[in-house]
Amino acid sequence: MVGQFGFVLLFFVSGILLVLLVLGIARLLRPSRPNPEKNAVYESGEETEGTAHVSFNLRFYIVALIFILFDVELVLLFPWATVFGDRQLFAETNGVWAIYAGVEMFIFVFILALGLLYAWKKGHLDWIKPAQKDNEFKSPVPGNLYKNINEKYS
Repeated sequence: MVGQFGFVLLFFVSGILLVLLVLGIARLLRPSRPNPEKNAVYESGEETEGTAHVSFNLRFYIVALIFILFDVELVLLFPWATVFGDRQLFAETNGVWAIYAGVEMFIFVFILALGLLYAWKKGHLDWIKPAQKDNEFKSPVPGNLYKNINEKYS
């Protein structure tokens, strides 16, 4: 006897098999005549110059991740604030629910604040990075040796 979740699994597997079957049939029936003109990148009728790979500054990704982190925080904070102000729920639980919900949200915001503080301390929020200071470490290896190696392999 198949349980309720067995039917869900059966439906899920049959859906995946149906999608794979349709994609396989479409691959067999489609025309495939590749040539250099079809494989070329279309750029408004203009010939392409250079490569399509552009290196982006890593700061863009870090700022985007921090933005997504705090965007998710707001998505969780607004419904919580709406339910937190429900007087009926507060009355039914004699205020215990409000304490649990408040502590839960405080911990959540505190962890996010720690992450923000970490990113701030590491300098990830500074768009223009300060110049690096010279290291005052006294090495037994002469400094010009490092300079020669760096020039040789750069």
